[in-house]
Amino acid sequence: MDALAPDLAGGELALLALAVFVAGMVRGFSGFGTAMVYLPVAGQVLPPFEALTTLIVMDLIGPLPNIPAALRQGATGDLAWLLAGTLAGLPLGVWGLSLVPPEVFRYGVSLVSLVLLVLLVAGVRYRGATGPGLLAGTGLISGGLAGAVGLPGPPVILFYMASPYPARVIRATIMLFLIASDVLMLGVLGAKGFLVAQAVVLGLVLAVPYMLGNLAGAGIFRPGAEAAYRRLALLIIAVSALSGLPLFD
Repeated sequence: MDALAPDLAGGELALLALAVFVAGMVRGFSGFGTAMVYLPVAGQVLPPFEALTTLIVMDLIGPLPNIPAALRQGATGDLAWLLAGTLAGLPLGVWGLSLVPPEVFRYGVSLVSLVLLVLLVAGVRYRGATGPGLLAGTGLISGGLAGAVGLPGPPVILFYMASPYPARVIRATIMLFLIASDVLMLGVLGAKGFLVAQAVVLGLVLAVPYMLGNLAGAGIFRPGAEAAYRRLALLIIAVSALSGLPLFD
């Protein structure tokens, strides 16, 4: 496994820091979007597993100030089923990622993000019966996407966008799921030998602007303006996803 390039250019590091701050803001006011904003940018300057490692490390630290409120507001009873499915799907996704070149990873990240945007804008929602089996199945798909392209959020986001929960509960539940899925992914990457020490250090460095972005996003969030925040989040994700496509290099 190649080590993280020690001569990462200053401009590339600044680009990562900016992407991290914006991703943190989106996460802070919407409860999701970190990977969809950050990974298309990170994939342009880091190999796939290093990009995922930096994401996981900073994503475990950055949202810490928002966890107490999320635990009070979130639908914590759903998380066990979601995470059981996620743990089953993660190793399959990681195995798939280990077989493909970096360009495929970049296309995967951007295209999955863009498909999610289309589904959200089109109003596609799951409206059938819910239960433990559906939650576990949603988690299984999320785990596969997490391991393959670092995006555990899309299936869970689509599921909860159609739920009867208030916006603050949806936001908190998705936030808790993403944090817990990061813990699982860190364990799977470590067990498979794909963690790179220098990428962990870079993730710790990037956690600073990410935490600042989380605080800023949470600070500007207003419960009465959920639609406006969602539109802004989708616009930012779209710009990042398009910029990450290799055909625009």
